[in-house]
Amino acid sequence: MKKPSSVAAYLRAVPPAPRAALQKLRKTIKAAAPEATEVISYGIPMFKHHGMLVGYAAFKDHCSLFMSTALTKAYSRALASYDTSKGTIRFTVDKPLPATLVRRLVKARIAQNERKR
Repeated sequence: MKKPSSVAAYLRAVPPAPRAALQKLRKTIKAAAPEATEVISYGIPMFKHHGMLVGYAAFKDHCSLFMSTALTKAYSRALASYDTSKGTIRFTVDKPLPATLVRRLVKARIAQNERKR
């Protein structure tokens, strides 16, 4: 995939099924972090609020939500049915991350970033 110039360009390049999953994820993140700004960083969409908040991407067989390693460890029980490693949560179109969990993760990440300020 060519490096996208915008979040919209990134999403346009993703096949329809994972695009729909990412669009739902994006909407949930926006609602949980209304002050965050969207950027393309490392070739993927990211939200920033006092530093990197979360990022997301589509891959051949899964999608990923990227955040802090500390949070993936802290929420390991809630994430037990998903493949995780360091600051990455992998999910499929058939088994997306629940919006309530995404909101909790994003709010916790905002709190982490604000504590660092």
